[in-house]
Amino acid sequence: MIKPLRPSLLLPALVLAFAPMCPSSTIAADPPAADKAKDEDKKKEPPKPSITEHAVTIGGTVVKYRVTAGVQPQLDDKLKVKANVFNIVYERLADGDEKDKEGKPLTLAAKEPGKRPITFAFNGGPGSSSVWLHLGALGPRKVAMGAEGERLAATSLADNPESWLDFTDLVFIDPVSTGFSRPHEGEDPNQFHGLDEDVRSVGDFIRLHLTRSQRWLSPKYLCGESYGTTRAAGLARDLSDRLGITLDGIVLVSPVLNFQTLSFEPGNDTAYWLFMPAYTATAFYHKKLAPTLDADLEKTIEQATAWAQSEYVVALSQGDALPPAKRDEVAARLAALTGLSVEFVKRSNLRVSIGAFTKELLRDQGKTVGRFDSRYTGIDRSREGTGPDYDPSYTAVQGPFTASLNAYLRGELGYESDLNYEILTGNVHPWNYPARNRYVNVSESLRSAMTKNPTMRVLVVSGYYDLATPFFAATYTNTHLFLDESLRGNITQTFHRSGHMVYLRDADMVKLKRDAAAFYQAGVHR
Repeated sequence: MIKPLRPSLLLPALVLAFAPMCPSSTIAADPPAADKAKDEDKKKEPPKPSITEHAVTIGGTVVKYRVTAGVQPQLDDKLKVKANVFNIVYERLADGDEKDKEGKPLTLAAKEPGKRPITFAFNGGPGSSSVWLHLGALGPRKVAMGAEGERLAATSLADNPESWLDFTDLVFIDPVSTGFSRPHEGEDPNQFHGLDEDVRSVGDFIRLHLTRSQRWLSPKYLCGESYGTTRAAGLARDLSDRLGITLDGIVLVSPVLNFQTLSFEPGNDTAYWLFMPAYTATAFYHKKLAPTLDADLEKTIEQATAWAQSEYVVALSQGDALPPAKRDEVAARLAALTGLSVEFVKRSNLRVSIGAFTKELLRDQGKTVGRFDSRYTGIDRSREGTGPDYDPSYTAVQGPFTASLNAYLRGELGYESDLNYEILTGNVHPWNYPARNRYVNVSESLRSAMTKNPTMRVLVVSGYYDLATPFFAATYTNTHLFLDESLRGNITQTFHRSGHMVYLRDADMVKLKRDAAAFYQAGVHR
């Protein structure tokens, strides 16, 4: 098909033709409309990436690194731009004496193919940017918090001595509509907002990044938190089946793969007994348990989990057929293990939802407990009501992480954008969950990927005080993957005395780094 000539191609010839008879002022008239349009298009283009170099001390060793902050285009099969995906890449710089096979000095530690791992990290929501893992745990800079994760009076950034940068390069991805990532002009954002849509989008990002950065031979890892673990499990199969990309390992921080384990809807008793041990841990922390249960956290949790998966689940399964005497017995034990009153437990029909628990546990003190981290407490407008007004564990981190991220990008990294950095946005909703299941369950995707790639390993990280994705629900999911016995050892679960963001507590940050380093090291030396 013959394309019509654009006005911008015709105008120069017309100007030359009439130049001799036109005064110079006429020739210097306003720029053509096409040029104005080009200028407007340039304004809409994403800012150029920023590239800076820094150093941080990790484990007593000075690690020099390069940071690249910018967008990578989301392309369709015809290389048309569908979206711009913001990402921040951390690459360790080579030591001065490192050389390649030809004896030339290496600039980046990863330029020797196949040796240095690369980790793609993201958070969840859906609708969350990657700021939490980025400035909370993995990156070389972190938001300064108190030793137990408490908010400090002044917001600031500090070096992160527990960064993962000493053993892996890091790519923090903000899925479309989060962070600075946006659909391209004229593109429907809904094509990125859904379980399958999101997996495909992030998978395409990973493929193109591996191509452009020449990292196809590097050991490849994913690290997801919360809904990011849902994404990671879906990606494990999608990357392999659709793109031929096999992973060496996945780190699942505060995971949810089977949404039935989190749903307090009528007819689903699963969540009640899987949440109960986290209620016990919370009551332990706030000293609401009897002295016989208030001595050792792990032993108390062991009692709670044993009872939950035996007597409690059996009682729930009987429903209205549960004999009155047995009902009284179960109510008394449930109250004892959760710090709630027997009367409240009975009124709840032995089924205490997360909202009811966070409101009721400290109601006599006029306080609520956090959902993301039940160590935090809040104050509602009224002591009445069936649920808390807000989550104090989220408000404790929302401000510091938002301010720190924006200051860090524009200051230390020199990345300029007038867009709002969407920390946690509702713009991705409604999120498309496929109707093939009543509850989203990507555990089969993980099982499939692990079966097809038997060398891939999984590290599951859980916090005792996490009431968003409780630790016992993660354990339940792990044991219901129905992996072949030869593969079950490829999954490791660790537990922390913290909440959803296990890394907020200094001692657990150290443990997370130690466990992750061992996890990666084991993969390198197999």
